Amino acid sequence: MATIKDVARLAGVGLGTASRAINGSGPVSPATLEKVNQAIAALDFRPSHAARALLSGSSKMIGVYIPALSGTFYTPILKIVDTELRAAGLHMVVAFGVGLGDDRRQAIEGIEFLIERGCDGLIVMTSALADDDLAALGPKVARLVALNHPFAAIPGQCFTVDHALGGRLAARTLLEHGHRAIAVVAGPQGLPDNVARIDGFDAELARHGVDPATLWRQWSDFSPAGGWDAARALAASGYRCTALFCANDEMAVGALSYFQEAGIRVPQDLSVLGYDDTPSAEYAAPRLTSVRMPWRQMTLNGLNALLNLCYDLGRPVERDFPVTVTMRASVAPASPIQPPR
Repeated sequence: MATIKDVARLAGVGLGTASRAINGSGPVSPATLEKVNQAIAALDFRPSHAARALLSGSSKMIGVYIPALSGTFYTPILKIVDTELRAAGLHMVVAFGVGLGDDRRQAIEGIEFLIERGCDGLIVMTSALADDDLAALGPKVARLVALNHPFAAIPGQCFTVDHALGGRLAARTLLEHGHRAIAVVAGPQGLPDNVARIDGFDAELARHGVDPATLWRQWSDFSPAGGWDAARALAASGYRCTALFCANDEMAVGALSYFQEAGIRVPQDLSVLGYDDTPSAEYAAPRLTSVRMPWRQMTLNGLNALLNLCYDLGRPVERDFPVTVTMRASVAPASPIQPPR
């Protein structure tokens, strides 16, 4: 296999000149560049990524850590990051939580994996890290951006959305449609973004005279299976309500599936409201009304901030992202409460 030394020898130039020509990292005359290109073609030279990194001091790779490679939430975010990086001549390396240990240990090991691969910068989407974990990264923490999770140690490098506002908008949507007898399927109790949306939801209900303590409520795991199980538990409980709020779309889709099988009509018998407005919401049956969180804007601005930190690109960075509700077919005005099934 040909090396850069072979290219330099055949082109009749020094190793440094060949390196500059190949990497575009310095001035090279047109005539010299043509010689190098001819030598590359003759030798069928393919510079390795590791060699490029050694020569340029940059791997041109950005590492992304996500807790799980599943569902419809992380996939669109990874697609946004990969598309933007490729347009900038960069590449994405992904690590996700696997193996033994709790969420914190998995996150630490995933980030260590990305650092060992020589990534120039890191995007992390986890709340499991402690401030000590960030401090242990040393200088690497200066090239790290957190999405959807704030860390007190690096506030300027964190990009998130207003989940408390999202929860308030969810409650307001149901109240405006006349719903006051409401059930709730919340996400994991230990996730700060889930807690924020549920707290916002409860606060808005209380502001309108609905006692959150009187609601039927179940904590689940943000999965379709969790939504299915919660919907089945709601139906079996005999709790009489006109609306169900699910703290993410995947649980809402699971609940819709159960209701369809159980003969509970949505929205005629029961309105269902999701959260996130992921692609699954648009194609659910019926199409799911959902709190639209501005994931794309958050991701793009966090990525811009990281590229500025890593490559000094001077990209624009914003931090205020609008939260709205996308109305579809799964929410309707409240009908008289039906007897328990």
